[in-house]
Amino acid sequence: MRAIRVAPLALLGASALTLLAPSAAHAAPPDGATSTFNPTITPSVIAPGGRVTLGAGGCTGETTVTSGIFDTTTIPSGSTTATATIDTDARRGAVYAVTFACGSTGTSRNVNLTITGGATSTPTPTPTTVPTASSTALVPGGVRGGLGGSSGTTDTVEVAAGAALVATAAAGALYFARRRTADRRH
Repeated sequence: MRAIRVAPLALLGASALTLLAPSAAHAAPPDGATSTFNPTITPSVIAPGGRVTLGAGGCTGETTVTSGIFDTTTIPSGSTTATATIDTDARRGAVYAVTFACGSTGTSRNVNLTITGGATSTPTPTPTTVPTASSTALVPGGVRGGLGGSSGTTDTVEVAAGAALVATAAAGALYFARRRTADRRH
């Protein structure tokens, strides 16, 4: 009879550990290194001639950024970002590797940068018409959906806080389950 009461608690604990396992694995650096160096490029898809922001999160020293589609850029020590202008002759639709080398840790990481395939031009305003009762307005395309803020890196502090909340919930459930069985014995 006691095993029947403990089974839901064991299932709850196993479920919590299963949900935490992917988050803990995702928190590790991309190449298995112990460094917290996490380079970024914003935006990750850009047209030739556009400007990107290069980020060197986790590197406390000078970071050198190299690629075949912009001049070598240095992110100075004490700063976390710099900007670079993409060459106007970058091949449309191509994906280029951008190499970030952190001087303080000696770590080097690659981040992909995609060049847009469409033509770049200054958008020209199109006249808008107000539909009448007898006409139907046609939308030229659907809504462009994206990942928004749902993708990105997992912060170690967030993972630790989540693990602490799960552990607290499991401990609370165990406490109340034991208290309930102790009350029934008397």
